[in-house]
Amino acid sequence: MSRYRVIALLPLMAALSGCNLVVLNPAGDVASQQGDLVVIATLLMLLIIVPVMALTVLFAWRYRQSNNTARYEPDWDHSTQLELVIWAAPLLIIIVLGAITWVTTHKLDPYRPLDRIAADKPLPADVKPLDVQVVALDWKWLFVYPEYGIASVNEMAAPVDRPIRFSLTASTVMNSFYVPALAGMIYAMPGMETKLHAVINEPGTYKGFSSNYSGAGFSNMRFAFLGLSDEDFDGWVSKVRSTATPLDRTAYLALEKPSEAVPVQHYGTVDPKLFNAVVNMCVRPGTMCMSDMAAIDRAGGLNAGGMAVANGILRANTLTGFPDTQPTGLCTVAEAVEAAANSGAVQRPTVTPTSASATQAGPQRLANP
Repeated sequence: MSRYRVIALLPLMAALSGCNLVVLNPAGDVASQQGDLVVIATLLMLLIIVPVMALTVLFAWRYRQSNNTARYEPDWDHSTQLELVIWAAPLLIIIVLGAITWVTTHKLDPYRPLDRIAADKPLPADVKPLDVQVVALDWKWLFVYPEYGIASVNEMAAPVDRPIRFSLTASTVMNSFYVPALAGMIYAMPGMETKLHAVINEPGTYKGFSSNYSGAGFSNMRFAFLGLSDEDFDGWVSKVRSTATPLDRTAYLALEKPSEAVPVQHYGTVDPKLFNAVVNMCVRPGTMCMSDMAAIDRAGGLNAGGMAVANGILRANTLTGFPDTQPTGLCTVAEAVEAAANSGAVQRPTVTPTSASATQAGPQRLANP
């Protein structure tokens, strides 16, 4: 190689020397096991790829046109020994890969609670996981800590060597939550709740982002993941708690609006029912929760059984005003008029059925007056 070519390659070598292959050198035990799986699978596949590439070069050289000493067998068409090698080697590799994949698929199931902190650190019997509720918004990440009653936007912190139990959902479109140093990616979908268990083993600041395209602000949908000592994490919690801004449903509806490159925000208090309302898509006042709708459907829809469930939902919530922004469920015409009259919006008329069949069928039903 000429010295000019070496000089030309120096910038490339300098750039590659600064690469951080975080997927193969992560700071979390789950991601480390996943990285080991990538290495093992690659090495097993190289057992086929390397010999094939070497034999390709060997055959091209040995049977080149100018080599008159090479064996020439135009009528050759079969070799049992060669067939055994060609089929046995890939079959054995597939069997080994299949066994490893089956074991690790169950062992690294994101819904499966952790059974260790690290390879040399068993999980203490009295350890309590850190619960973090994650909401993928357009285009930012909301992290809620129900244990501490705080929340943050585009910043998440967790103590080192403490298991983390994520509950994830989305507000509008599907996203993928991914911190390469922590664990594999997991989808966050509207109207659904997914789970992820992970642990960070080394302090530091790590990158997190959405790995699933979700619109115009996708490229800026990033956040900082802070791996902190227990003392530093307690200090971070205290700092967030000192923030006077609350995260109630009104604040969430404002935060939910699409925005890009959102700076870090902290909320000192959080509505404890907010995440459940986000999952059930009923944060907005007057919206029936999906869980309530499913309960009515499970009881038979709008027949006698379903109406009994609907009436139970109705009795548990308020018809007007939505003081807790809970859904009203279903109500009768008479109940709707009664509520409106009590609120002073209209006078209370007399509601009578128009026919005998209407009386027998029972009161008419209205949805969310």
